[in-house]
Amino acid sequence: MRRLLTILLLTALTAGARGQALDPADYLYPIRDVDGTCSSNFGEIRPGHFHAGVDIRTGGAEGKELVAVADGHVSRLSVSPGGYGRAIYLTLNNGTTAVYGHLQRFRDDIEQLVAQERRAQGKNSLNLFFGHSKLPVRQGEVIGYSGNSGSSSGPHLHFEIRDTRTQRLYNVVREGIIRPVDSLPPRIVKIHYVEIDTLPGGLCARKAPESYTAVRSHEGTYRLNREEPLGVGRKGYFVAEITDRRNGVHNRFGLWRVTAWADGERYYEYRMDGFTFAQSRCCDAVSHYPIQIATRNEAFRLAQAEAAPDCFYTAMTDRGIIRTVPGQLRRIRIEAEDDSGNRSQIEFDIRGREEEFRATADTLARIVRPGHAATLTCGKMTARIPAGALHETLACRPEQTAAPRVDTGLVALSPAYRALPPATPLRKTMSVSIRTEIPARMRPHAVLARRTAQGRAAYVGGSCKEGVVTASTYTSDPLFVVADLVPPRITANFRQDADLSQSDAIGFRATDNFSGIAAYTLLIDGQWVPCERYPMTGRLFHTFDTPPTRSRHTVRLTVRDGAGNTASWEGTFYR
Repeated sequence: MRRLLTILLLTALTAGARGQALDPADYLYPIRDVDGTCSSNFGEIRPGHFHAGVDIRTGGAEGKELVAVADGHVSRLSVSPGGYGRAIYLTLNNGTTAVYGHLQRFRDDIEQLVAQERRAQGKNSLNLFFGHSKLPVRQGEVIGYSGNSGSSSGPHLHFEIRDTRTQRLYNVVREGIIRPVDSLPPRIVKIHYVEIDTLPGGLCARKAPESYTAVRSHEGTYRLNREEPLGVGRKGYFVAEITDRRNGVHNRFGLWRVTAWADGERYYEYRMDGFTFAQSRCCDAVSHYPIQIATRNEAFRLAQAEAAPDCFYTAMTDRGIIRTVPGQLRRIRIEAEDDSGNRSQIEFDIRGREEEFRATADTLARIVRPGHAATLTCGKMTARIPAGALHETLACRPEQTAAPRVDTGLVALSPAYRALPPATPLRKTMSVSIRTEIPARMRPHAVLARRTAQGRAAYVGGSCKEGVVTASTYTSDPLFVVADLVPPRITANFRQDADLSQSDAIGFRATDNFSGIAAYTLLIDGQWVPCERYPMTGRLFHTFDTPPTRSRHTVRLTVRDGAGNTASWEGTFYR
């Protein structure tokens, strides 16, 4: 009886962690007049995060009607130049929340409410929250129109379903709410083998991956491009590089499930059923990060990283480590399944090698563990790593190198410093400070930059105080101080004194050489007016909300970049 109660309790706890089971019959399709294809699916491994929803294609057009998928109320409205852009959140009566991102505009009454709040607060970006009685919605009611706002590279709808209580995200395809046309099994691209050795103190040392191309035998079945067994070491794990496609689109999609067997025994299974936003950066733990950032496919690490959460694995034996003795023959099988139930598999033999990988500890390195905070120094650089930032224990040996050559308008002011080993992913940001000599005129414009793999300077950010530039960052690339002295560039899309009485908006284009646009203010006749910004195209515009008066108006747009440089454009128009 006690055992039965224990099983029931564990089942209940697991169900609570995974959220309620959804009934597809409770939900309508969120957008009208589209063909139902998607450009991205739930849980795709992206740089630094899992994709939180599905991206529904709108045929390259904006203005498609978005409808409430179920009864509920508008609980949040968000307007931002980045992220989801214009977004609407519906708290539904069934215990879930629906999120619609990248809108062109809200429906008229909601749009008027947002415009009033923006003017009252004098802010272009807003987050508004509402109780259940302010904006109730009925299933099928139009709530807004699809667009391309925020961090969007083309018109589409980003759609999510969350558990309202926990904000855990659901895989809406696996739940049956979104049903794409998909009969194509995943493509297994490569298999990589990583041999490891455990050093004193629990540090895991790795050899460079050994990579093998997968060849399709027939639909859904793959083999390696060699007949003989793979030679493997005493301990190691596999990385499966896989991608997925769907009917009618050329986009690449993420996997729902990856399973691995050794000699017929399942030893690893990853499933993407859902996650919380606090777990989103764990994508860098479930993947093999150095391979993941170098490929367009998904590179699943078929082993559990030291600090990777258990919730993504439904099976795990010996943390996914494959062990052999010299001459031992073993059979490996890997199966990949997409969110529509299509499957592919690959099988191959491995044989234990005679030679043994023995790593040598770096006695000068500092050991940094996931559960502990650490401070690393090198020259005039200090890096503060919070507890919980790492996915696994690292041997860190900070180094100083020369700063790269920078473009005209930038001035490199310090050497470059690397705090962590190359290609180290972080779950939390570390704080990096560099002290250097900075001329007085450059101090307001001094920030941190990183040296990219191509040897170029890329903006990180931060601020300067008493000769020390400090920034929070996820990058493990070398960092250095740079002064950005070039202001943004503004171009109006109308002529001076143009007649805009037949136009519904006044627009500009603002670009920056390095640090990007950080803030912007638009004044018409000396009065603040709301301004939209589309960062992917550089567009800024104000939509007129009053009728033409056939009079002359003054306009002034001021833009500031991330390094404190400002630019202004002034002119007149008739309307």
